[in-house]
Amino acid sequence: MINDIITETRTHMQKAIESVQHEMALIRTGRATTNLLDVVRVEYYGTHMPVNQVATIGVPEPRLLTIQPWDKSAISAIEKAILASGLGLTPSNDGTLIRLPIPQLTEERRKDLVRVVHKLAEEGRVSIRNARRDANEMLKEGEKEGEIPEDDCKKAQKQVQDLTDEYIKKVDEILKRKEADIMEV
Repeated sequence: MINDIITETRTHMQKAIESVQHEMALIRTGRATTNLLDVVRVEYYGTHMPVNQVATIGVPEPRLLTIQPWDKSAISAIEKAILASGLGLTPSNDGTLIRLPIPQLTEERRKDLVRVVHKLAEEGRVSIRNARRDANEMLKEGEKEGEIPEDDCKKAQKQVQDLTDEYIKKVDEILKRKEADIMEV
C-alpha cells in the first residue's frame, strides 16, 4: 500500500513538472524556437491541425523561424493561423516558404514575461505540494485504519517529503533556465 501511494505521488509530481515545462515552452523569449508554434492550429481541409503536421518548421537563425508547407496551397491558411494565434508575430512568404522573424523583446516586456514565468512556477509548486498533502492524508488514513504501522507511516511521510523537495527543486531549475532565456539580450 505504501509503495502504491509513493508511486502515485511521484506520478502526480512528474505530471506537474511536465505541465510547467509545457506552459513555459509556450512563452516567447527573444530567441526562435519551434515550440513557439505549438499553439498555432491551421484549418486544413476542414480540420484544425497543429502547424507541425502540415509543414516543416526550421530555425535557420536565432531570430527567424521558417515554415515550409508540404502543400503549397496551405500557405495562406498557415499565415492566417499565425496572425490569429495572438503570438504577435507577422509572417511573410515567397510562395513556397513562410518566414517568421522574432522581434527583440523590450526590457519592460522581458520583466512582464519573468513575472508570468514565476507565476507558472508557483502553480507547479502548489500542484506538487497538493500531491504531497494527498499522499500524507492517505498514509494517515491507512495508519488510522490499522493497515500501516506507525513507524512505516512516518518513514513513508519522510519519503513523500523527500520527493516533494526533489520535484520543487526541478521546478526551480526550470524557472531559472527560462528566466535566463528571457533576460538574455
